[in-house]
Amino acid sequence: MSTAPAFPSFPIPKPPDWLLREMQQRVVLLLNHVLQQEPEAVARLKRQKGQIAGIESAWIAMKLIVTPAGLLDLAEPDAEADLSLKVIDTNPLSILQTLMSGEKPRMEVSGDVILAAEVNWLVDHVRWDVEEDLSRIVGDVPAHTLMKAVRGLGDTLKAFIAPKANNQQEESPAP
Repeated sequence: MSTAPAFPSFPIPKPPDWLLREMQQRVVLLLNHVLQQEPEAVARLKRQKGQIAGIESAWIAMKLIVTPAGLLDLAEPDAEADLSLKVIDTNPLSILQTLMSGEKPRMEVSGDVILAAEVNWLVDHVRWDVEEDLSRIVGDVPAHTLMKAVRGLGDTLKAFIAPKANNQQEESPAP
């Protein structure tokens, strides 16, 4: 029986605070862009205005506040979160594998139950139509062709990652 190498567990260096804040702002802009494409998502978030959700993993931590418009903004870092979401897995490659298989990563959830239900609904129902956005810039045919290539690359990556993950699970002792 061959032993498959385990996914490396390596620390990701923390960027400077100013760069981290800028990256978080870009994430908020992207999330709001995606939310605005789904009126039901905005309506659901409007009911949660002022609520703060804290998201934390081994390599990122941020707090988002729901605006009266039903969108998101960065909350102050010292603000108290109404909902806390903490990703349990610390290995970025394992998290990537979980996300690529269409699953949600294991998380610890605590706090406001109603806000948690709305966040869960958003995760299950809101999707970014990258091809549609891209078609506005380059046209329908090039956007479709590019996305087809990206999907093919994603399928290849899944095929590459899945066997390694399966070997790792088979060799790890049962709890």
